[in-house]
Amino acid sequence: MTACALTSLGILVNNADVAGTLEFVRTGTDSGQMLATGLWTRRETVIVAGMAAVPAQAHIDLSSIPHAMHERCMRLAITKGRENPSFPFGVVIVRATDLTVMASGVNTTRRNPTFHGEIDAINDYVRRHGNEGWERMILYTTGEPCTMCMSAIVWAGIGAVVFGSSIETLARVGIRQIDISSASVTHAAPFYHGSLLGGILTSETDRLFADRAPLS
Repeated sequence: MTACALTSLGILVNNADVAGTLEFVRTGTDSGQMLATGLWTRRETVIVAGMAAVPAQAHIDLSSIPHAMHERCMRLAITKGRENPSFPFGVVIVRATDLTVMASGVNTTRRNPTFHGEIDAINDYVRRHGNEGWERMILYTTGEPCTMCMSAIVWAGIGAVVFGSSIETLARVGIRQIDISSASVTHAAPFYHGSLLGGILTSETDRLFADRAPLS
């Protein structure tokens, strides 16, 4: 499924799997860089008259995904989070087009202090699929990504992030947090065009963190 907006730039889209209307917005006068909005099935190559072919960057429209599907994916993240009762930060990375789970992760900071759930899931994705296709993925996480994890998400170029409990809530239940929101990180990275959605299944994720087991 591809849903995007169209401007009259004489664009040829070279992709047999595209279904729907495409919209491409010119972002660089000389570079010919293009921005595509909406869901897509595979990387499109955009060819503009007199310009080199460049890959289109897709903006995943999270509002087009039914709320029940967001909740289903978040429950998968919650299940993953329960593998670490003390720090139940569970993550699944799914493909935007069909919500197939491509990777998962959980906080494993006892092994490595940087292995938060999101980092563990990113590492799992690379092991399974290599370092490609990030822009077509949605990362679901039980807790709002910290600045380290959100920065990693930005550098990877993951297409969208959906989280449950906020950083404010995590701090309130006694989990140490750097008081910078994930939205603040994305605002500081103008090159990143990923989508962000919070507050999914907070009644369950908030309880998951509030009832976490003490460190043994």
